[in-house]
Amino acid sequence: MAKVVVLGAGISGHTAVLYLKKLLGKKHEVVMISPNSNYQWVPSNIWVGVGLMTPDQVKFKLKPVYDKKGIVYKQAMGIAIHPEGDKENKSPFVKINYVEKGREGEEEIVTYDFLINSTGPKLNFAATEGLGPDKFTQSVCTYDHAAHAWENLQIALERMEKGEHQTFLIGTGHALATCQGAAFEYALNIAFEINKRKLNKFAEIVWISNEYELGDFGMGGAYIKRGGYITPTKIFTESILAEYGIRWIKRAGVYKIEKGIAFYETLDGEYLEQIFDFAMLIPGFKGADMKAYNKTGEDITSTVFAANGMMKVDADYTAKPYEEWSATDWPSIYQSPAYSNLYASGIAFAPPHGMSKPQKSKNGTPIFPTPPRTGMPSGVIGKVVASNVAYRIKSGKEDHPHHATMAKMGAACIVSAGYGPLSGQAATMTVAPIVPDWNKFPKYGRDISKTVGVIGLAGHWMKLFMHYMFLYKAKAKLGWSFIPE
Repeated sequence: MAKVVVLGAGISGHTAVLYLKKLLGKKHEVVMISPNSNYQWVPSNIWVGVGLMTPDQVKFKLKPVYDKKGIVYKQAMGIAIHPEGDKENKSPFVKINYVEKGREGEEEIVTYDFLINSTGPKLNFAATEGLGPDKFTQSVCTYDHAAHAWENLQIALERMEKGEHQTFLIGTGHALATCQGAAFEYALNIAFEINKRKLNKFAEIVWISNEYELGDFGMGGAYIKRGGYITPTKIFTESILAEYGIRWIKRAGVYKIEKGIAFYETLDGEYLEQIFDFAMLIPGFKGADMKAYNKTGEDITSTVFAANGMMKVDADYTAKPYEEWSATDWPSIYQSPAYSNLYASGIAFAPPHGMSKPQKSKNGTPIFPTPPRTGMPSGVIGKVVASNVAYRIKSGKEDHPHHATMAKMGAACIVSAGYGPLSGQAATMTVAPIVPDWNKFPKYGRDISKTVGVIGLAGHWMKLFMHYMFLYKAKAKLGWSFIPE
């Protein structure tokens, strides 16, 4: 009997563990280790943040699902990976620290034959002074954060109803932050709600981003087919912000927040300030701070993980100029080069480089988006990693028949631009591949026939449908595996 351990029950890890159990059945043991007791459908946190959904509508308890499927569940946090075992334990193991009520702080050693690291990002609020929901800004990165943001947004709306002017600052809260799409979506929803209440004259909404040009979204931007024309996402994004009355600041690295003031540096080397009454700024991401040790107890963290704490996989991490970056640098099986039974999926794997061109300010500060790996790519990667691990266990072979490089994978993104059965809108965009391949597609970097963008009511209904469809899938209900990632 083989034992597979998955760390992290986010989109990628939860997808992986469900497919592992489906493919391996009762003959093998599948273990999920996650500090979270709930699964959350992260894309809908935006709606929680404007009061249109409650946290209960975007989450559910994990344990009943895992109990039903025969998956061992431990509500704990991975502390350290020992891929060679140690003097007492010959088998590889991961050391965990329980956070489950009644077992807080209790440590345990969990052995494995295969380990999939799907821990996702650590929200690195600490990298920007004053950033975060426990300080001076809001977040929509978790359902709790989003609910807290809605509480504070209501205060701002109430002040506007009394005739007070409010400035809303939405965007990225670190010079290297990613997930511009989530912040962009939140800005549009705030604008929609203000307009719905006819409070526009009391509001100023400011978009602040580390993007060189708007619409970069950490993917280096894209060219999309829209209404029969080829349009850069820069124009697509700027036109939407202008339509919603949102002013923008780009090429900006936020480095400090005080009450009501955001301090940022521009690529031109200027140090500027933006006042606000309400701010929602996405933090930088890093790995989960796990350590790794060999059998003698020597720290091999730098062998297993990159400097940002994310796991090294089958990518080309060679340092080289931007002009030499290639789509072939990106991983396809997400296997550790150091240990063949160790994998990473979703945000947990270290990308070989960005998709956006690296930029530095005149002061030498890097200011540009790091690459996103959320949503659809995370789910696809989780399934592919699980399929390869199951294949290796059942066949006894070392090869990997399943591949999922982001340099060939397409993705669809639906950005909510207002919630309502007849008045709601969403911008729907597809890109293929996610990582631009300028060798294969020298004109646009992507297959322009599969890279499109539209905005309208249909997109809103599609996003709402996907909310319920993917929660149904995540709950592993009848026919769940037939729903694509």
